[in-house]
Amino acid sequence: MATVPSTARAVVIGAGIVGNSLVHHLARLGWRDIVQLDKGALPNPGGSTGHASNFIFPVDHSREITDLTLDSVRQYQELGVFTRSGGFEIARTEARMEELRRRMSSARAWGIESELVTPEQVRERVPFLETGDLLGAFWTPSVGVVDSLRAGTLMREAAQELGAVTVVPTVEVTGLDVHRGAIRGVRTTGGDIATDVVVVACGVWSPRIAAMAGAAIPLTPAVHQMISVGPIPQLAGTEGEISFPIIRDMDTFCYERQHGADMEVGSYAHRAILHDPDEIPSIEQARLSPTEMPFTPDDFDPQLEQALDLMPDALGADGAEMRYAINGLLSLTPDGAPVLGETPEVSGLWSAAAVWIKEGPGVGRALAEWMTHGHPEIDLHHSDVARFHPHQRTREHVRARTSEAFNKTYGIVHPGEQWASDRGKRLAPMHTDQVARGAVFFEVAGWERPQWYAANEALLGDYGDAVLPREHEWDSRWWSPIINAEHLAMRERAGIVDLSAFVIFDVVGPEACQAVQSIVVAQVDVADGRVVYTPVLDGRGGFRADLTVMRLGHDRFRVVTGGAHGMADRTWFARHVSGWAATVVDLTSSYTTIGLWGPRARDVLGELTTADISHEGFGFLTCRDISIGSLSVLASRISYVGELGWELYLPMEQGARLWSLLHEAGDGYGAVPVGIGVYGGTGRLEKGYRAFGAELDAERTIVEAGMQRPKVKSADFVGKDAYLKQRTEPPAAVLCTMAVDDHTSASGQRRFMLGGEPILTRDGGELTDGHGLHPYVTSAGSAPSLGRHLLMAYLPPDLAAVGTELAVSYMEERYPVTVISPDATPAFDPGNERLRS
Repeated sequence: MATVPSTARAVVIGAGIVGNSLVHHLARLGWRDIVQLDKGALPNPGGSTGHASNFIFPVDHSREITDLTLDSVRQYQELGVFTRSGGFEIARTEARMEELRRRMSSARAWGIESELVTPEQVRERVPFLETGDLLGAFWTPSVGVVDSLRAGTLMREAAQELGAVTVVPTVEVTGLDVHRGAIRGVRTTGGDIATDVVVVACGVWSPRIAAMAGAAIPLTPAVHQMISVGPIPQLAGTEGEISFPIIRDMDTFCYERQHGADMEVGSYAHRAILHDPDEIPSIEQARLSPTEMPFTPDDFDPQLEQALDLMPDALGADGAEMRYAINGLLSLTPDGAPVLGETPEVSGLWSAAAVWIKEGPGVGRALAEWMTHGHPEIDLHHSDVARFHPHQRTREHVRARTSEAFNKTYGIVHPGEQWASDRGKRLAPMHTDQVARGAVFFEVAGWERPQWYAANEALLGDYGDAVLPREHEWDSRWWSPIINAEHLAMRERAGIVDLSAFVIFDVVGPEACQAVQSIVVAQVDVADGRVVYTPVLDGRGGFRADLTVMRLGHDRFRVVTGGAHGMADRTWFARHVSGWAATVVDLTSSYTTIGLWGPRARDVLGELTTADISHEGFGFLTCRDISIGSLSVLASRISYVGELGWELYLPMEQGARLWSLLHEAGDGYGAVPVGIGVYGGTGRLEKGYRAFGAELDAERTIVEAGMQRPKVKSADFVGKDAYLKQRTEPPAAVLCTMAVDDHTSASGQRRFMLGGEPILTRDGGELTDGHGLHPYVTSAGSAPSLGRHLLMAYLPPDLAAVGTELAVSYMEERYPVTVISPDATPAFDPGNERLRS
C-alpha cells in the first residue's frame, strides 16, 4: 500500500467517479506528481458512486448538462463499461405529454435521437408493463447503464500506468493549510502533504472538507430511496445485467430499472430527507457503506404501490421479495447545478462536487482542461462555484432550496418558474412602494425584482391586441401581457426601472487602468467620465462576461454587471488584477441603481436637476455626478432597452427617495414603473442586444455574435491572440434575429416560443453549423413595438441573410420564421436614433 508523500503538484481528495476521471484526464494533459486520497478502501470507498443505479438518460433541457452527459457516455463507451438498453419516460397526464413534447425540442436541439411513442409501443419492448393509464412516452434508444466502479478503476489505473499519480486509500483528510488566501498543504492521518493545488471531489463530504480551508461548497447530502425486488420470473434467463429498457414513471416520480433477475425501483416522490455532512456515519459505523443509510419504509410505501400497479405481474410475482433497500445519499445544490472550479475564497482550492454518474467523466475532463489551460472546452458558467452570493452559501439557504427542489427532479419545471423558498433576502430600498404598486417579484441572486406591476393593468385597455396576448396556459405561465403594455408605455413616454440587483465593484489603485485593460476587450484607457460596454474573454476567445465599465478617475474604474453571474465576474477580476498595483472593492450592497428611459426621460430628469443633461451637454456613453435635490447621483447615459435615458447610481439608503422623486416628476409625462420583463426581455430583444448565458458563452466568439469592432486595441488582454485569429477566419455560425410568421397551431391556438427550441428548414429538415451543432433558440420573446414575436439563434453562415425562410419546432409542431437581422443591426430603430436623441 502506498504511503502519503510529503509533497505533490496536486492532491485530489476522493476516489469516486469524479476523482478518478479527474486524475485520468490530468495525467493525459501532462500532469505528474498527483496524489489521490480517499478515506475508504478501493475500488468502492463508500461514496455515492458505489450505490448509484448507474443509468443515463442523455436529454436535459440544459445544454451544459447535456454536453457533459454526452461526453461522459462517449468515455464510458471507450472504456467498454456502457450497456445500451434504451429508455422510456412515460406520461399519465396531458401535462406530462406536453412536457415530453418539450423534451423532444431539447432532443432535436442537442442532436439526440428520440421519439414520442404510444403506450402500445412501450408494451412491445416491456411486455410486463401495464399501459392502461398511460397516454404516451418519450423513447431514447441511447439510454443505458454503466459500471461506474469499473470505469473509475480503469481511469485511475491508466493514470498510475503513466506514472502520474500516487493513490493512497484508507487515509482521512484532517485539515487544509492556507496562507494569504492560497492553499499550501493537506494534513491527513497518514502524514502531511505540501501542495499548491487541492481538488475536493468528495461528493457529500465536500462542504466539510472545503470548510477546513475557509471555503464554501454549497450542497447538502440528500436521501434518494431505492429498493431491489427479485427474483422476477420474467427476467430470469435474460443475458447480462440489463435486457429491457429502463422506465421513468415521471408522474409518480419513480423509475424501474432491470438488474439481472431483479428490478430496481427508485423514488424522488418522498419528502426531502436532508443530512449534514458531519452526520454521515464513519466507515466503521455504517452497516453497508457511509452513504447507504437505513431504509425508511413509510416514505417509500406509496411509491411501491404505484410501482406494483405499473408492473403487477413482475413486482408482485410469487417468490419476488425486497432483497435490498436503502436511503442512498446524493448531493443536491440550491440551484440544481454542479459546483465546479476554483473556489473564490482560496486560490488553488478546486471544487468538483455535486456531480452525478451521468456527468462524471465529462466533468473530470472539463475540470482537468480548466486547471491546465484556464478554460474548459465545454462552457461551465452555470456550474461555476464562484456563482454563489454570500447568502446562497449558508446552510439555511441550501436546505431551503434543496428541500423545494428534490421533488422537482422528475417534475415539470417551467423555464420561467420561480423558487418559493427562502425569499425576501435582498430588498431594494423602494420595495415597499413596489409592493403598493402590485409588483410581481421574480428573484435573482436573492434580490426581489419586479417583473411587472399590477398597477399598470389599466394600460392593457390603452394598447389592446398590441400587447400580443397569449392564449395557451404554458406560454403565459410566469408571464403577463402587462409586460408588453409597460414596454409600449416606455417607448411612447418613459419607464422607471429598479436595477438594484446589479453587481457593482470598483477596480482602484495606481495601476487600475493597466489592470482593467488586461482583462477586457474594449479600450478603457479613455477620458474620465466615459462609459465602455465590453466583452470579457477567456484564453481561447470565448465569452467569460459581458459588462459595463465606467472610468471615474485616473485610478478608479467602476464595473457593473448582472446579478446572476456577477459574483463570478468579480472573482475573475480579482484574480486577474492580482499582478498589478490595483484591487477590487465590492460595492454591490452600497449602491442601488434606477433606470430611466424613454422619449420623455430627459423631461423627467430635467424636472429634478439643474445639470446640463442635453444631448450636447451629456452625450451617450458618458457618466458624471449630478445633484437631484440634496442627493448626489452618478448618472450614466447608457441603455439596454434602446431608448434615451440613464442609469442612476446612488447610496442604497437614498434609493427610496430618488425612486419617489422620479415618479413624482414622471407623473406629468406619463412615466410608469417598468419591470425586468421589459428590461431583460422585450426591450432587449427588439434591439437585438445579446445576453450572457443566452447568446454569449465560452463556446461562442465575438465574431459569431456579430460584436466585433473595426479595430482591436494595442494593449494585451486575456484572449487577444485567439480573438485576432477569429477575426481572420470565416465564422462557423452567425447570430441572427428571426420573426415568427404564423403562430397558429394545429388546434387553432396561437403558440409563443419560450426559448431552447430547434431551428429547422421549412420542411422540417435538420440544420448543422460549422461547429457541428444544431441551431436552437437562445432567446425568445415579444417585440410589442413591431407587433411580432422574435427569436435569436446561431445559424449556419449560408443561411444568415435577411429573408431566409426557416421553421421553429415548438411542442412538436413547426412554425414558419424568417430572418430579419443577420447581424447586430436592431430590428427596432436600426439607426439607434432614439438612443442618441
